[in-house]
Amino acid sequence: MKITRIARIYQRVSTDEQDLARQGQIVCDAEAAGFYVAGVYSEKASGANADRAELKRMIHDLRPGETVIAEKMDRISRLALPEAERLIGSIREKGARLAIPGVVDFTEIVKDTDGVAKIILESVQEMLLKLALQMSRDDYEVRRERQRQGIALAKAAGKYLGRTANTAIHKRIIALRKDGNTLAQTAHAAGCSVSQVKRIMALHREHNAISETPCR
Repeated sequence: MKITRIARIYQRVSTDEQDLARQGQIVCDAEAAGFYVAGVYSEKASGANADRAELKRMIHDLRPGETVIAEKMDRISRLALPEAERLIGSIREKGARLAIPGVVDFTEIVKDTDGVAKIILESVQEMLLKLALQMSRDDYEVRRERQRQGIALAKAAGKYLGRTANTAIHKRIIALRKDGNTLAQTAHAAGCSVSQVKRIMALHREHNAISETPCR
């Protein structure tokens, strides 16, 4: 079978407790659909954060005519709509297209159409994309609100203990930074965001400063 389509697959989960393995089926499905998978970009980071190492690396690697595949739109973005549209714009600027459930791609049809029909197809495509992006953000906001409500109820009942720190990833990040890795390299190796690396290192420095303060 002659392969004429090239895909880059983006996989994301939000926390260390979640598993990327479920999204691995995307690779098999893409290959079965006739795509050559040029790269798989996986990370554990919040979709509400645009500063994601693997997402940036994927966009950097994109070439004209390639396709970005993800399980759902919320894997690509849970950003507020203006920022989400800028993110999608950066993918389109590379000449790539999206193959994500809920996002209809009329590219092939539009190029052979003109006049009113072309305007309508392009408008519908933009509307559906905007709708998918907004739904991803709305779902994120609903989840956050439920989490806030749950914490408030737990606090009221005296049962809230706060989040338990992942000591393993903390130690890995600290070790990587001590070895001279950049923030981006550390985030990539640890499977987290650059902002998380900064936060953990700030906590580490604060802890050391307290530990080194002489007793009075």
